[in-house]
Amino acid sequence: MRKTPAQDHPADLPQGQDAYRRLVAQIRTGALKPGDRLLETELAERLGISRTPVREAIRQLEADGLVTHAPRQGATVRSLDSGEVTELYEMRGVLEGTAARLAARVASPVELAELAALNAEMIAARGDAPRMYDLNRQFHAALLAAARNRYLARSVAGLQKTLLILGPSTLSESDRAEAAGREHEAVLAALRLRDEDSAEAAMRAHVTAAHATRLRQFRNRAEPE
Repeated sequence: MRKTPAQDHPADLPQGQDAYRRLVAQIRTGALKPGDRLLETELAERLGISRTPVREAIRQLEADGLVTHAPRQGATVRSLDSGEVTELYEMRGVLEGTAARLAARVASPVELAELAALNAEMIAARGDAPRMYDLNRQFHAALLAAARNRYLARSVAGLQKTLLILGPSTLSESDRAEAAGREHEAVLAALRLRDEDSAEAAMRAHVTAAHATRLRQFRNRAEPE
C-alpha cells in the first residue's frame, strides 16, 4: 500500500524524531523559510512538546545541512543563492539521469508498470499540489529503486535533503505540473524500449525544466514588491 502524506508522521515516533520530521515538513512547504530563526521555546509551543526534543531536532537539521547557526541569531533555516541552486540541479541531473540509464537496463516489467501507474495518478491529481508532490516523490523513488544501486540511492538522498530548503515543489505551478507528466512519459517510453541513452537524456531534460522553473521562482522571491 502506498504511503499517504498523513502517514509521514506516525504518532508512536520518539518525540525528537517526530519533531524533526514535522520541522522538515514545514521547511519543505515553506512554512519555515530560509533565514527564519528556530527558537526552541516558540517551536516547542507550536509543536506541543518540551524544548528537549526540539533541541534534538534542530541538531539533526543542522547535521543535515538544513539549518545553520548565524552570529547573534542562533539556529536559522539555511539560505541558498542562485549559484548553489544551479549546482544542486546540475548534480540532480547527473544522479537521476544515471538512475534512469540503469533502470533502462535492469528494471522489471512490474517496476515499469508501477512507474506508469504513479505517473498516471499524478497527472490525474493536477490541481491538488500536495497529492501531486507525493506521487511525484513516489515516482522518482520508484525509478531510483529500479536502478538497483545503493550508492547512487544514498547520494540522491543527501541531495534531496538540501533541495528541501527551496520550499514548495515546482508542481504548485499548473503549467509545470502538466509538463512534468509529459516529461515522465518520455522517460517511461525510453525505459520500455531499454534505450539507456534516451532514458538518461529524457531524465536530464526533466530536471533541466524543473531547474528553469525553480530559478524563476527564486528570482521572483528576490524582487521587491
